[in-house]
Amino acid sequence: MYHISYDKNLKEFSRHLRNNSTTSEVLLWQYLKASQMHGYSFNRQKPLGRYIVDFYCRKLNLVIEIDGDSHKVEEVMVNDIERQQVLENLGVYFLRYDDLDVKFNIGMVLLSIESHVLHPPR
Repeated sequence: MYHISYDKNLKEFSRHLRNNSTTSEVLLWQYLKASQMHGYSFNRQKPLGRYIVDFYCRKLNLVIEIDGDSHKVEEVMVNDIERQQVLENLGVYFLRYDDLDVKFNIGMVLLSIESHVLHPPR
């Protein structure tokens, strides 16, 4: 685990995103905040490098992304792949969930996250 520096210019936009979270982000945050996930601390709308990720656990080097309808647009999909590859090259692991799964099948999403938290790939 090491610190990933970030573009300081993203700090204000990150704050804006936290204050304007999607329903799915708010819902998942209820289970990740205050170290509720087996004692692991998560940040939301965390700047990493030149990107902002939905949720980040530094201790596990884990990013959790929630993909809504906007992520189904080809240009956005290409950007998502690029940013994920850049961050994975820095040693970050990604979990991605569809917005509808978070809204309507939160139990499955939480079990998936818990599985990774308890048995991280290495």
